[in-house]
Amino acid sequence: MKHILKITIALVLFFFLAQFTGLLVVNQYIDHKKTIETKTIVLKPLPYGLERPEVKNQSASFIYIMLAVLIGTLLLLFIVKTNITLIWKLLFFLSVSITLSVALAAFLNVYVAGILAVVVSLLRLYKPNAIIHNISEIFIYGGIAAILVNIFNLFAAFMLLAVISIYDYIAVFKTRHMIKLAEFQSKSKVFAGLFIPYEKGKISMKQTAQKLQTKKPKLKVAVLGGGDIGFTLIFAGVVMKGLMLKEAVLIGFLKTMIIPVFVSIALLFLLLKGQENKFYPAMPVLSLGCVLGYLVVLVV
Repeated sequence: MKHILKITIALVLFFFLAQFTGLLVVNQYIDHKKTIETKTIVLKPLPYGLERPEVKNQSASFIYIMLAVLIGTLLLLFIVKTNITLIWKLLFFLSVSITLSVALAAFLNVYVAGILAVVVSLLRLYKPNAIIHNISEIFIYGGIAAILVNIFNLFAAFMLLAVISIYDYIAVFKTRHMIKLAEFQSKSKVFAGLFIPYEKGKISMKQTAQKLQTKKPKLKVAVLGGGDIGFTLIFAGVVMKGLMLKEAVLIGFLKTMIIPVFVSIALLFLLLKGQENKFYPAMPVLSLGCVLGYLVVLVV
């Protein structure tokens, strides 16, 4: 078992909450009235004048996302090499502020959502603690999905899972640069993903770095990368988008929730079978959970 049982359950529950909340956010951005009238998915505009990316060929959209992932990885590796943490913190602040504000604006006044997102982003940089960190992570990926689901069709969503799973395997077991990036994020006191310390109190990024670098750290933590949440949520969001053309809103949402259930079970399996102090690429297992969940959705 990779973590003790209560930490494992907590990590899986937070993951499931992020999936559930993310689908709620995406659903809020679907204009159901116009969707019914036009029989095509119509999304409400994003707040703050933000624009969703547009692609001419949705079936190829996974290629653009993978290019963005590779460019982002190269940029972050450059930052790691030069140790310019200020740039990473600035990029992190901007990305968290934007995605969190988009997610919160689905439920709150846009000005309140924007201010709250900026405050939370600043707290994560300068006063990090487990509660603020994980609650904000629950919402962030819904904002990402609300921005990106429009560029995917089902084929592209499946291809994204396949390609990102291969990339995750290579990045962890072959090039191992994913581990370096995780270590850098911890050293810079900024981490994208779920973060559950074994002990109560503030997150100690210095001790987290020790965990990533040594076999016997002073403070044990359980972590799950943000990509593992985001990519699976995008897939579920694309499936929900299709269901909303065929089902009533509530039925379409509940059917889609089958996917997060199966993905959460897949995560639980990985954590129970994993070994302590070893890194594992989660996406291959989580992608399998997505596929199994989708197959169940088809027969329900």
